[in-house]
Amino acid sequence: MKFLFIVQGEGRGHLTQAIALKNMLSRNGQKVVAVLAGKSKLRELPAFFFEKIEAPVYRFSSPNFLPAAPNKKTNIWLSSAYNLLKTPVYIRSLIFIHKKINEIQPDVVINFYEMMAGLTYLLYPPKVPYISVAHQYLFLHPEYRFPKESKSELFMLKLFNYVTSFRSKKLFALSIEPKRNVPRKRLVVVPPLLREEILQCEPTTGNYLHGYLLNAHYADEIIAWQKAHPDVYLHFFWDKKDAPAETVINDHLTFHTLDDQLFIQYMAGCKGYATTAGFESVCEAIYLGKPVLMVPTHIEQSCNAHEAANAGAGVVANHFDLDQLLDCISEYKGNAQFSQWAKQSEQRWISALTRYLLD
Repeated sequence: MKFLFIVQGEGRGHLTQAIALKNMLSRNGQKVVAVLAGKSKLRELPAFFFEKIEAPVYRFSSPNFLPAAPNKKTNIWLSSAYNLLKTPVYIRSLIFIHKKINEIQPDVVINFYEMMAGLTYLLYPPKVPYISVAHQYLFLHPEYRFPKESKSELFMLKLFNYVTSFRSKKLFALSIEPKRNVPRKRLVVVPPLLREEILQCEPTTGNYLHGYLLNAHYADEIIAWQKAHPDVYLHFFWDKKDAPAETVINDHLTFHTLDDQLFIQYMAGCKGYATTAGFESVCEAIYLGKPVLMVPTHIEQSCNAHEAANAGAGVVANHFDLDQLLDCISEYKGNAQFSQWAKQSEQRWISALTRYLLD
């Protein structure tokens, strides 16, 4: 069976999920024939994605969150206004997606939380059926408990979920823990899509802290903290556009551009992990037994952090106070139940996809 992926290009999580699912499908005799990936002027699609996805990648313009000054917290309303001004560009993207699907003729399209895919199927629907994959669809589950956040932002988050999945046959909701399926909402709850490299890792405890910054200007906080703690080794990854592979601040602090193997290497050997609370890397840290400091930049990440903290992943903060992470390390107990759930991922995914395809 031939699959076409449509992938949101912002952040690392959706990209690694697509790679993980592609590998699962390949091991089970299926083929990903092409990938359509969103792009923006703010971020580069990392080289490892092109190498690991092993299929032609076609780019199209897609809305992105805009960070508020100084490039930290995301401003949802400013982002919405900015993206509305680019409506003509996005209309061309809808036409492009429609044409590519008709040209390639896959059996099934799988959408990794790209809103242009949902809008294409709403306004200009191809005949090929599609399903949607994201942790964010778990927010539609009746048992999901949200953090105390702005009602207007929660409304926008739920609206975005619907926009990304208009006319989708099934919503595959990635979850930290098992939950029941909800057929009336088309929800199928599945384990996270962790790659084989993570599942096969043998973690160790090194002498450094590891991190990932979705918004590069958080680097100022990391630099300031390290100056106050000059004996602590730090290795942080960022997606700063046009940055060299390594930006060495001093002997104890280095910023790296996204490299999947290097990222996994540093994750496996760190004593703690700090992040802007993207779902995928938090799950990787939980699986490898690493305590996490989560600093959400927008409502979606606030939900991720709240959920992960309740699962014992670590602590939530409003800035990169790495002292909190160091304090957490000595008390961290891990989550063995999550590891068992994650190890069932391929079996559950292939079973769920098979049931869907036979419907």
